[in-house]
Amino acid sequence: MSATAQPRYLRIKEYILEGIRKKEFLPGCKIPPELELASQFSVSRMTVNKAVRDLAEAGILLRFAGDGTYVAERKAESPLLDINNIAAEVAARGHTHSADVHQLETIAAGEDIALQLGVKVGTPVYHSILVHREDGLPIQLEDRYVNPAWAPDYILQDFTRHTPNEYLMETCPLTDIEHSVEAVLPDARELAMLDIAAGEPCLLVLRRTWSYKNLVTFARLVHPGGRYKLRSQSRVKK
Repeated sequence: MSATAQPRYLRIKEYILEGIRKKEFLPGCKIPPELELASQFSVSRMTVNKAVRDLAEAGILLRFAGDGTYVAERKAESPLLDINNIAAEVAARGHTHSADVHQLETIAAGEDIALQLGVKVGTPVYHSILVHREDGLPIQLEDRYVNPAWAPDYILQDFTRHTPNEYLMETCPLTDIEHSVEAVLPDARELAMLDIAAGEPCLLVLRRTWSYKNLVTFARLVHPGGRYKLRSQSRVKK
């Protein structure tokens, strides 16, 4: 079907979506009124209303009676029960991923990290701290500890070019996950790394992963609450 043969309401939807993609309609800002769009596209207000209603139901627009229609603030989203490559998630949203590497070192495991990785206190382990960005905006602070026995070349990687997740999934395929999620207030260093104001709550994911029977990594993943959300979907057995 050619563009000219498209139903008119689909042309209006595409016009609004293109305006959002090009940042002509920014998050939190009003889109043109329905009467204005009806005049621009030479259609009835009912046709415009269908396009706007579809986008509102998809969570792209927010409608307020007596006020107007706004572009919704879109949060980055990650699956809760899966472990995906954050760079791929960002790319799937049509955005650009980048990462700042703050630390990549070998340390002696203290009592807490030794417990989390199932090794003896003092065992050499790899430690990395990265900030993942989406179009330049920090969306995740990744503080990760890795057992060198199962990922010996971790310390040699360039994590500005590929993510720790990508390397680990290739080196020691994931078989088991243990994680917890809670709301936290970040400390001063985390505030600075994530470029957020004091008092802004964050989502903290504590995650351990195994490759077969080998406990490979323990990670603290801190996400600004206003920029990120975690979702979960599961099938209910009948």
